[in-house]
Amino acid sequence: MSDDVRDRISALFADAGVTGRLHAIDLGSGREVGVGADTLVLMASVFKVPLVLALHRAADAGLADPAQRVTVEPGARTGGPTGIGAMADPVVMSLRDLAHLAISVSDNAAADALADHLGLPAVAEAVAAAGMTRTAVIEVCRDVAARTAASLGTADPARLGALLTDPAALSRLATLDVTVSNRTTARDCTTLLAGLWRDEVATPRSCAAVRRLLALQVWPHRLASGFPFDDVRVCGKTGTLPTVRNEIGVVEYPDGGRYAVAVFTRSASTALTLPAPTP
Repeated sequence: MSDDVRDRISALFADAGVTGRLHAIDLGSGREVGVGADTLVLMASVFKVPLVLALHRAADAGLADPAQRVTVEPGARTGGPTGIGAMADPVVMSLRDLAHLAISVSDNAAADALADHLGLPAVAEAVAAAGMTRTAVIEVCRDVAARTAASLGTADPARLGALLTDPAALSRLATLDVTVSNRTTARDCTTLLAGLWRDEVATPRSCAAVRRLLALQVWPHRLASGFPFDDVRVCGKTGTLPTVRNEIGVVEYPDGGRYAVAVFTRSASTALTLPAPTP
């Protein structure tokens, strides 16, 4: 990659008011582009991709049945704005449907229920098998919520809403410390995606199952917004924390071109809605 291309990408990040880390690779030719591709970044909900891969690798090994049904009880499950995390009653669901919700709508409760069943060592094994040498998944969504509440001194949603846009409060937020949080690099994430698209990180059937879930993600406002064409498909997974906006995914063109892309940003603005809507 030329210095000119790197400088142009860095300038785009600066114009957007963010610090950005990016890696993209042509899965056919191997050509790549990167800016800070090996810098450690916060995963946020991107960790749900290796989590779901861990389920399918366990199924490949006969250690898990994706059709096994589990009950996720209110009061005991992780809260969140989407999926069963926002529901009021007990939910009975298969492991593979928990995986579906964890990816498609980034359901924190579904992800944590899946992680509770598998255990984080299984996720670590999936990370290692995918060749993600600088990635560590050491916590689940409820841990992030608990550390956020401990840092800010409250778990009250009304008070948290104000504190999560307060620069002084965010300066002490432990969940924004990459050294003690789920972390990765942009290059590690394109390595994971390449392994999924090449059927290298699990059986072909399991890789296809994970690709299907990534294609079902409902959020069109990040990576997909750059490819607003009916014949271009974007399969991806977002990740969000205060000031953090991430997405990893694969862009598939009708000519057969496939491009793995990972973008991780930290904003100078503490606003919850980024970028701000155009008047």
